[in-house]
Amino acid sequence: MVRIRRYHRDYTRRVFVDRLSRGILAGGVLMPLWQAIAADGDSARAYPDEALSLEAYTGGRIGVGDTIDAGNVELVKELLDPIRYLQIERMGRRLQVLDTTTDIMRLSPWEYLEATLRHRGRALFAPDGNVVADDGGPWIGGNPFPEPRDGLEVFAGLTLSWGRHDVSVYATREEDIDDDGNVQYRYASVWAELAPVGRVALDPRPHWPGHEDKLRYQSVLFLAPNDVRGTSFLNIWHYDQNRYPDLFGYLPAFKRVRRYPTNQRFEPLIPGSTIYLSDAWAAGDPFLTWGNYRIVHQGPALGAVSRNWSAVHPDWEHSTHGGRKGLSFWDTAVEFVPEAIVVEAEPTGYPRAPVGKKRVWFDARTLLPLAMVSYDRQGNIFRSFDGAYSLYSDGATTVSDGAHPYWSWTHVHAHDVQTNRITRLQQVRALPGGHRTLVNDQGVYEKYLTQNALQRLGS
Repeated sequence: MVRIRRYHRDYTRRVFVDRLSRGILAGGVLMPLWQAIAADGDSARAYPDEALSLEAYTGGRIGVGDTIDAGNVELVKELLDPIRYLQIERMGRRLQVLDTTTDIMRLSPWEYLEATLRHRGRALFAPDGNVVADDGGPWIGGNPFPEPRDGLEVFAGLTLSWGRHDVSVYATREEDIDDDGNVQYRYASVWAELAPVGRVALDPRPHWPGHEDKLRYQSVLFLAPNDVRGTSFLNIWHYDQNRYPDLFGYLPAFKRVRRYPTNQRFEPLIPGSTIYLSDAWAAGDPFLTWGNYRIVHQGPALGAVSRNWSAVHPDWEHSTHGGRKGLSFWDTAVEFVPEAIVVEAEPTGYPRAPVGKKRVWFDARTLLPLAMVSYDRQGNIFRSFDGAYSLYSDGATTVSDGAHPYWSWTHVHAHDVQTNRITRLQQVRALPGGHRTLVNDQGVYEKYLTQNALQRLGS
């Protein structure tokens, strides 16, 4: 029996192009995206079958189980940001192809998505530009704008909750690769995040009493190598997104905590790294210190949005490939994302920033960042930041967040194309000294997220 195709790639493309030309941002093609998600948690009904697979997009030339490499990357060039395309075309990066995940509950933490559905329509912007709930107080949890109308709403939702858990501790290993493909630096660190407002899993909900004026406590502690051991930084974010975070640091050589200037956000914290604080989750600064948000593209994309975790390695570590020494890139699995939104923004609050603008690719279904590309002040491509996500469950082993399988990022690439240096991060199970990946543990505040904690951990 011959199946008659009702829709095709050009039909869906025309829908996105027409919306962009008219300044319309509306998820879904056949029906509103979040109407489909609210019905049964599945996004598939919002798109025609032909818009749900890479095989259909490429006319059968690339499908599930195949590898995207230099030999076929031209077929999917429009689905990639320019730096991932360059990495594949010139540096030997490869991407494994999975089928498209349509169950929304596999693409973000359960409690965060449930709160997004429960609180739909209750967010608005206050006169000072901040996001508030319809009672005038701080946001109450989940994404405030799951059906965004513009780029500002997309970024506001991301900035309000990076990791989408109330509390996260990421045990992290980092390798910094030089232009010749050698690992020049290896670091072990702990990254901690705590949300005082918009909480979705911890009591009291949705705000931590006495901390309602704060959006986020976030710290990073370096454990290795010895020359940086004990070095740590603490970001205290105000809920008011017109204000810059307070940045404190502890350097063991000086044995004291000192305050750092705001422009430290556009410099690596440690030698060899290509990551700035501003890069975190592609939204590392208060969203009102950036401006000129605009939608520059809508359409399908390739994203590492699921199934990028495995318990095969006892510490959850990933294999590498590509570059001159086979060490430049993590093995990564991607899938066809039926709808992505590309938002451009400029650092209007940072006149001395080396970045002139950034573009971020978002999965329209979850509004998670798939990739970020920044440009220097002359408009040249500068740096990238792309991550991979997963439920921490591979069929045989599952890591729990308490009530559900743990969902989080698994690995990150940050590539400075002007120096050709690459930083690779991966989230691991544990690090020496009793530090391990944790989720929704309120004790993290006293352990990692105060100035006293910096002093104690550093000494």
